Amino acid sequence: MHTHALSRRQFFQHIGVGSAASILTAASWSRAYGANEELRLASVGVGGKGWSDLTGVAASPKVSVVSLCDIDDTEKHMGRAAEKYPDAARFTDWRRLLDKQKEFDALTVSTPDHMHAPIALAAMALSKHVFCQKPLTHTVFEARQMRLAAKKYGVVTQMGNQIQSHEAYRTAVKLVHDGTIGKVKEVHSWQSGTMRWLTVDDRPPGEDPVPKTLHGWDNWLGVAPERPYKEKIYHSWNWRAWQDFSNGQLGDFGCHILDPVFLALGLPAPLTVRGESSPLNREVWYKWSIVNYEFPGTEYTAGKTLKLTWYDGEGKLPAREKLGVAEGVKLPTSGSLLIGEKGSLLVPHVGMPRLLPEETFKEFKIEKVPAVDHYVSWADACRGVGKTTSHFDFAGPLTEAVLLGTVAIRVPSETLKWDATALKVTNSKAADALLRKTYRKGWEPAWVS
Repeated sequence: MHTHALSRRQFFQHIGVGSAASILTAASWSRAYGANEELRLASVGVGGKGWSDLTGVAASPKVSVVSLCDIDDTEKHMGRAAEKYPDAARFTDWRRLLDKQKEFDALTVSTPDHMHAPIALAAMALSKHVFCQKPLTHTVFEARQMRLAAKKYGVVTQMGNQIQSHEAYRTAVKLVHDGTIGKVKEVHSWQSGTMRWLTVDDRPPGEDPVPKTLHGWDNWLGVAPERPYKEKIYHSWNWRAWQDFSNGQLGDFGCHILDPVFLALGLPAPLTVRGESSPLNREVWYKWSIVNYEFPGTEYTAGKTLKLTWYDGEGKLPAREKLGVAEGVKLPTSGSLLIGEKGSLLVPHVGMPRLLPEETFKEFKIEKVPAVDHYVSWADACRGVGKTTSHFDFAGPLTEAVLLGTVAIRVPSETLKWDATALKVTNSKAADALLRKTYRKGWEPAWVS
């Protein structure tokens, strides 16, 4: 790994979306693929979800893993990835990997939320295809930039909401499109599971030594504000608890659970968003939340607008009287209920959909829609075979809607009016300011307005 000649600031300024200059002309390193040609894959973040992202894409016989990047040398991170792909180059800094842009064609990004956009945007500016974990970004503004960048650079993209490709979600979408429950009147979605990563209520005092296996706490923080390292508080799992690094429970699960709802109903951007939650400080996310969305009506909805309510927090399920579901029907820990004119569709998170009331649909046979491989289909599309379904033209607006919920939670009891075209909350300066964030000095991407 050679020494980088540019400062961090210069690097981001050169590769940012819309920048006048670039380190290299993006098209100069792009390759023309054929259906029989191997896709050379690089992966940033190869532990945890990064491991399944890496191995999922690499399951394609047309993929060759050429580069691995992880800041952590331990067995669950770089260790097992290097063992499985011994011929791949190894990096501890994603910027060094991008220096080697001629050596790979596509990139998976499986880092904490706050680094999704900086890494993915930099890669797209170099004409690299990108698979990025959910939620697509850390802020609403970044989500918009990801969609614009994918279009500008003409790359193949996919968000890691892989359950979209599962037979359960695909079947649920088809049931709605077939008119099985009639036009949909309202939707309730929830994630009432535990937040195992929410272990403290505020930032702990003091500082711990950075492990030798962690190559640079400064690099792990990336664009986030500087803070001291604390063992078992941030890396490698509990970062989801912290506002500087994640989007809490809604950010973690919203892009999964709301995905079939958006696909089934063809939802555009919301008109209004209103949120409430348990007490929230500046550091950690809430213990529970409820977010009320109002969307414009579509061909699959019953009215001019559609109301969708999101609930999360341990044990927090919507009241049965709101759902109109019989006592004998067990609600899943996570999922959605679409209430239609002819009946309701219960869509568990990673479970086959159920039509309700059961007596109404007892003679109805649900035909399963076969699953597709979310990972391999992206790799195939990168080589010009087929198309992705969670490309950033879809995943960007979905993420915007999800993250608007996290904005609403931080200005509780205000009904926020959303102008998607202008990317603006029109009736709250406090909420509008939360669409963007301040980047750490020296890490400022050029695409920040």
